[in-house]
Amino acid sequence: MIIRFIIIFLFLFNLANWPAKADALVADLSKHVVSITTGFTGTELLLFGSTDQEGSIIVVVKGPRKEVITRRKDQIGGIWMNKDSITFEGVPSFYHIAMTDPELFDLPVTAQLRHEIGSANIKFEAAPGTQKNIITPFRQALIRNKQKAGLYSVEPSIVQRRGGQLFRTDVFFPVNVPIGTYIIETLLIHDGEVKSATTTPLFISKVGLGAKIYRFAHEQPALYGIVAILIACLAGLGANWLFRKS
Repeated sequence: MIIRFIIIFLFLFNLANWPAKADALVADLSKHVVSITTGFTGTELLLFGSTDQEGSIIVVVKGPRKEVITRRKDQIGGIWMNKDSITFEGVPSFYHIAMTDPELFDLPVTAQLRHEIGSANIKFEAAPGTQKNIITPFRQALIRNKQKAGLYSVEPSIVQRRGGQLFRTDVFFPVNVPIGTYIIETLLIHDGEVKSATTTPLFISKVGLGAKIYRFAHEQPALYGIVAILIACLAGLGANWLFRKS
């Protein structure tokens, strides 16, 4: 709490010394770099800012975009098996949204799509050649799976307004948060229009032994698989030897 207070104090001090023609909306993060170590259990960052205009504040957080394969299971001969699948391209690996007043939210559909406001408006496409009539259920399943994993918002969280001009919201990143570059977009909405917008970058990376193992697994997948099997075999032989001794 003390660190957050200092950050906000410095932010307000700088704001007071900015030129009179400062932007209508400014926002920043309590931390721009998150390091994932072996003991990482998730982290919560503070996004705060100020605006000199009336309106609602919306915060949209999007993780690095990746290719995702979504599969559908069917019961075949009494056994549940993967039957059909669709590959989606450009899927955000993380998605979070926060608003000052979700119940009073009023923005045209075109603007919602442009800024990806709401899970139904997240931009990603099925791979070329996919049958259009089966895309929607697979898309919905992908979003549900992300929500179950804690990587997508189920409902918007709240952006708190303080003293008319200031606002703040907390963004939680779970233990399974993907690494990469995140984009945090903060919007000022008034009279059904986006009056101002600002983007803030966030970098999440692995460090230490976990980072070395991660790079090894991705750069040398075949060798990593062989090493993993050897370690599992040695562990099994060691456990067997201990049981015989006892």
